[in-house]
Amino acid sequence: MTADCLFCRIVAGEVPAKPVLETDTVLAFHDINPQAPTHVLVIPKEHFPAAGDMDPATAGEVLRVAHLVAKAEGVAEDGYRLVFNTGRNGGQTVFHVHCHVLGGRQLNWPPG
Repeated sequence: MTADCLFCRIVAGEVPAKPVLETDTVLAFHDINPQAPTHVLVIPKEHFPAAGDMDPATAGEVLRVAHLVAKAEGVAEDGYRLVFNTGRNGGQTVFHVHCHVLGGRQLNWPPG
């Protein structure tokens, strides 16, 4: 755990979150600033600053749980988007890797 990391503090129970799903190694919770009707963050409980820092087993578990979240939130059949923002120029604002699960409406690319 990194003491100044918001997501580490959520994992530790120091900051409240609205959980969706949890495993031994991953936590999924609703984003506080949703960009779509379904917007859930899936994070490893262990602190990794960016997506490329995860070991393959953790990365696989994050992706597996992201799909389970999509199913639980009712967006798996119609489609959903998984997004990892990495680095400041990539739009990452919390430097603890997280996967955005977005769905519930047509998600156009590029956004706008």
